[in-house]
Amino acid sequence: MANPRLALAVTCGEPAGIGPDVTLTAWTRRDELELPTFYVRADPAFLRSRAGRLSLDVPIEEVTPETAALVFGQALPVVPTGPAIADHPGDPTPATGAAVIASIDACVEDVRTGRASAVVTNPIAKKVLYDAGFRHPGHTEYLGELATRFAPGPFLPVMLLAGPKLMVVPVTIHVPLAEVPRLLTADLLASTARIVHHDLVTRFGLERPRIAVCGLNPHAGEGGSMGTEDRDLIAPVLEVLKSEGLNVSGPWPADTLFHDAARATYDVVLGMYHDQVLIPVKTIGFDDTVNATLGLPFVRTSPDHGTAFAIAGTGAARCDSFAAAVRMAGALTSEGLTA
Repeated sequence: MANPRLALAVTCGEPAGIGPDVTLTAWTRRDELELPTFYVRADPAFLRSRAGRLSLDVPIEEVTPETAALVFGQALPVVPTGPAIADHPGDPTPATGAAVIASIDACVEDVRTGRASAVVTNPIAKKVLYDAGFRHPGHTEYLGELATRFAPGPFLPVMLLAGPKLMVVPVTIHVPLAEVPRLLTADLLASTARIVHHDLVTRFGLERPRIAVCGLNPHAGEGGSMGTEDRDLIAPVLEVLKSEGLNVSGPWPADTLFHDAARATYDVVLGMYHDQVLIPVKTIGFDDTVNATLGLPFVRTSPDHGTAFAIAGTGAARCDSFAAAVRMAGALTSEGLTA
């Protein structure tokens, strides 16, 4: 378990988006929001510019990770990282890709070397990074590769979206919908469920987490009349998991799994593809849901929203989800988070 006395390492995220906005705003409300100590790895001059643009009184102090806690009460601690960044909110460019990646790499390395307790990532713009040569589907997959710095691996990073009323996990993540049936394998489903069970027990403090599993097809396949994956792939995997002692149920029709009465019967939902579970979790708790990556040898959390270019630099961005991500990271690296 990470040292809870260390600060959290926060990435800069996409500079043209709202990541810098919510970070700066959250720091100004650090006492009200009960935030643990964090520092940002970014270009200090860029953050000073964005704070001025937002009319926020945020002193920026350049620090090392070890000294962040000494200044957090009076200034936002920033560890200078990567190349200089021009402050152009709403105008993304591949030229900033190197700075974005450098910030992620450095934050993970800080945890690996015992200089930070966990990583909180701000939103990135995948298309911008792809244009800059980034070759990973998204944050989650890239962090799985960086995890091999800690141990040989391989690691299967699992995306958990956790809100106060609903927690969900997509088994397949950033892939086209047409590819889901091919990518959805018994091994992937079983491995994902085992990781979810393990991390909910060891990190979230759930003694025997109840895992509800969605079917892939409408009505969970309707006995094979609307697709056979639910009957022939998902159901047999669930029987294996039950024999291992996991508290799993399903496959359930996704359209009846997210109303109030249904949510009382489980702790987390495993969905077969991204939108199947991210639409309900963001609908129910958009402003306070956190993206946490399970299956890694370090704690990583993130706001559940994107870059929101249209409102970047305007002061309209809410910092609720970022603040929730910081609090969760702090809780998961101290005595664990009890649901």
